[in-house]
Amino acid sequence: MALADELRAAVRGYLAGRPGASWQEFARDVGVAGLLVPEEHGGAGCGPGELAAVAEELGRVLSPYPFLQSAVMAVAAARACGADDLLKSLAGGASATVVLPGDGELRLDGDVLTGAVPYALEGELVLAYAGGALVEAVPSRRTRHVTMDESRPLQRLDFERVPARRLGSGAAWGRVRDLGIAALAAEQVGGAQRCLELAVEHAKRRHQFGRPIGSFQAIKHKLANLLLLVESARSAAWAAAEDEVAAAVAGSYCSEAYLTVAGENIQVHGGIGITWEHPAHRYFKRATSDAQLFGPPQGHRARLAAHVLGTG
Repeated sequence: MALADELRAAVRGYLAGRPGASWQEFARDVGVAGLLVPEEHGGAGCGPGELAAVAEELGRVLSPYPFLQSAVMAVAAARACGADDLLKSLAGGASATVVLPGDGELRLDGDVLTGAVPYALEGELVLAYAGGALVEAVPSRRTRHVTMDESRPLQRLDFERVPARRLGSGAAWGRVRDLGIAALAAEQVGGAQRCLELAVEHAKRRHQFGRPIGSFQAIKHKLANLLLLVESARSAAWAAAEDEVAAAVAGSYCSEAYLTVAGENIQVHGGIGITWEHPAHRYFKRATSDAQLFGPPQGHRARLAAHVLGTG
């Protein structure tokens, strides 16, 4: 069995057996916090395939774990500027969030950071790209947002002339963003896959006119189209870590695929699909919030056009 498959099985089993475990427990027991950290710094030294496998499983259960921001983006940012001490901390289960250029209005004056980030993923450590550098700073105030999608907590960060520790150059922020998009795309595939499974299960179980609704041609065609979307999105997600173009393709396609599959899952379920007790609405909410996390699909297509068509 390939390492990616072993990780997938381990993560799925752990999430099923210990749904209430903390991020630190999950990181310690399964080792995913240091997945992309080199072995000499206490990590596993894995690559994009293993990243995608773990992210899919987390997306499948709408996990709130900070894998995306901590184990992917923060690790990538620390590796790019040689912050070895930070890598060891992240591999040990410390949570972190990364503020990319454009996420807020930040000003770096010497070693003092000022400004605000309206929306940021939650994390104990805050790494921010400001003034051409990557810095670590403690916000003077954190405000947690009440959001439609409670499975992915967001917070506002305010910095009122706080000390900033310079970690290195901020030149690699684009690669950090693209790895984040790749991880998010894999999460979206995991969520879309679970929505498809729920729709198929219901179509087999629900009867109308003495037959399972899945035997009706309209439902068959709908489910076949959803399968095509999920598998195409999986291909895009697994290639997303290759370069900026592949990341832009995945950012556009996987976001729209997840939204479509999550919406059609509700349609297949009918009335029960819009009840509070059924999980269908939670997947649709995650799909909606995910589609804005690194910019909407049309934003990724605009970035893609600049590369492919030489526009923008």
